[in-house]
Amino acid sequence: MSDPDLSGLADQAPLLRRQILDWWEAHGRRRIDQKPWMFTPDGRWPDPGEELCVLECWVAEVMLQQTQLAVVLPYWHRWMAAFPDVGTLAAASEHDVLMLWQGLGYYARARRLHAGARQLVAGAQPSAAGSGDPWPRSLEGWMALPGIGRSTAGSILSSAFDRPFAILDGNVQRVLARLMAHPVPPKRELAGFWRLSETLLDPQRPRAFNQALMDLGAGVCTPRQPACGTCPWQPHCAAYAAGDPGRFPVKDTPPPVPFQVIGVGVVSDAAGRVLIDQRLPEGLLGGLWEFPGGKQEPGEAIEATIRRELREELAIEVTVGEELITLEHAYSHKRLRFVVHLCRWLAGEPQPLASQQVRWVAPDELASYPFPAANARIIAALEARIAAG
Repeated sequence: MSDPDLSGLADQAPLLRRQILDWWEAHGRRRIDQKPWMFTPDGRWPDPGEELCVLECWVAEVMLQQTQLAVVLPYWHRWMAAFPDVGTLAAASEHDVLMLWQGLGYYARARRLHAGARQLVAGAQPSAAGSGDPWPRSLEGWMALPGIGRSTAGSILSSAFDRPFAILDGNVQRVLARLMAHPVPPKRELAGFWRLSETLLDPQRPRAFNQALMDLGAGVCTPRQPACGTCPWQPHCAAYAAGDPGRFPVKDTPPPVPFQVIGVGVVSDAAGRVLIDQRLPEGLLGGLWEFPGGKQEPGEAIEATIRRELREELAIEVTVGEELITLEHAYSHKRLRFVVHLCRWLAGEPQPLASQQVRWVAPDELASYPFPAANARIIAALEARIAAG
């Protein structure tokens, strides 16, 4: 993105700020039931420069990193009720943290929030506000916490403190790419897009401006079928003038998404208990519990897959019985088909050779453990099978 583009835009910046803020005052998501973390304890939208609850803004921003607002809201309310301050969050167990996050996906976000709270409470993060206040006031301070990138840090600082820091999440990248009809994918030229976001930012009302920019991307300048007729920036939008806003932002051709078949065993013992194991504390689903299993090898029968995986991961021998359920689940980077069979434990004391721990539990105790979404469907199928005798 060249500097001449920015210099021309800088001349229009005061008008663009005024237009989007006028639009946002009338049409933005400014109700307390839409963004409760953006309101004061007495239910007001904050005055310029007025601080908000930092923990509420931080939790909301992390939840919104990969998830839409409507999905986030009930999770956010439950989280804040359970962990109303950073000390309570820091003192919580990982089990309780993951249980509250269950179903929201991308569980590393929950683990990073938990670790960040402990880092702040331990005093590892210096604060310019004096003793007793753990909250950073700089980009560097926030980005020193787990899982916080520049855009999330800027959003927290502008939301909680009304500080003039720009943002560049996916919605904002799309709005700016269309405004300029930029011919290159934003991720290839992030430095230029950051300069553009900083150029447009209203230094007098950064909180309101960033909220307006996010609301414009979420509600008007949408990925498909943007509502250009209601956009305050339509007269300045190069993509609209070109006649095809949907062509922007330009995207790289995505790589093919790999597909894998996973054999899963619901292993029961003579007492009717089932075997679950806890994933290692890393990766997308780290720390969650699951029914054991693993990837099917080429040419391998699924029953053989299950027997082999349980032997390799748990050091047990089983008989593989009838199929319980087959289901598919898509992640951002792969598609999985889970083929689940009921199994009977034969021999071997279960050992966590590829997990944190293993546990025999009664089927009615499974709800007390945080599972990934796919495993929740397996549990429902198991409960239905038990109920049917």
